Amino acid sequence: MKSAEKMIRELPLNVSDIARLVVELTEELGERVNGLGKVGMMQLLRRVLRLGVEELSKQEHTVSFETAIWASVEARSERRPTTRRDLRHYARRLLRVDGVAGRPLRAMSTRECREMLQSAFGGSASSFRKGRAMLHSVFAFGMRQEWCAENPVARVEVPRVQEREIEPLRREEVKRLETAVQQPEHQAMKLSLYLLLYCGLRPQEVARLRQQDVQPERGCVVVPGRCSKTGGGRVVPLRRRELLKGMRLRIPRNWAHRWKRLRRAAGFTDWQPDVCRHTFASYHAAYFRDLGALQLEMGHRSTDLLRSRYLNLPQVNQAKVYWNAR
Repeated sequence: MKSAEKMIRELPLNVSDIARLVVELTEELGERVNGLGKVGMMQLLRRVLRLGVEELSKQEHTVSFETAIWASVEARSERRPTTRRDLRHYARRLLRVDGVAGRPLRAMSTRECREMLQSAFGGSASSFRKGRAMLHSVFAFGMRQEWCAENPVARVEVPRVQEREIEPLRREEVKRLETAVQQPEHQAMKLSLYLLLYCGLRPQEVARLRQQDVQPERGCVVVPGRCSKTGGGRVVPLRRRELLKGMRLRIPRNWAHRWKRLRRAAGFTDWQPDVCRHTFASYHAAYFRDLGALQLEMGHRSTDLLRSRYLNLPQVNQAKVYWNAR
């Protein structure tokens, strides 16, 4: 007994405490200790202690939330510049929430994540959804690095976003754009406007196109995966090809600035970002009445979105004028 007391003299435990722990440990081991002698029991207990220390060290291994979020952003360095810019933007907004930057990633709870998102993005359901996706990816990355054991964001509810109905451009509004693009300072945007209105491309897709992607000889524009929003390529017919006659088939530099200037020159002060694409789809559905073809041209996975967003169609005679049908 004296030798045992001497061995544990530096510990904040006495012999009774240690005996109690050993008894509890053997009870937890259950049938594993049956029939073991002193040597076997000591070997088993040493193994349990070693594995327990290793697991405890593993569970305690983590990094700060700030380190994790920037490491997650850096891991996606191959993404498009605009995507990387958005990731950095959402990372900075999350890190501006008081007290979160230094929090150990492993210690963060679902409640804490929900409150962080509410503080950073509570004013907008759409921003909340994007911020949640960003935060979810940080913990997913952290799990792969063994900085945390679970993803607490998975239990944060995803708010529903009520999409605003977008009215297609009226014919006179389209005419204003087509008139403005004839001005010398805006003529470099002729092809871009054509692709927006009559091919339904997204603005970001137009800005990323290369000259070889527009192929009048084949009667189509190829939207490669590097250009599209979803990463999947598609081929869109070039309708109203008479508009391409004499047009310089090149997308100008500084595209976003030029597009904004053209809209202003056409008298638009309030602009819905997807209105040209919506206009294309609405007039396409009203005149051609082929949602399958429209789905492929717009790059949608199904016709469900088309059915839910384009039921308020313009009249057929308006669609005929838009497509210059004879």
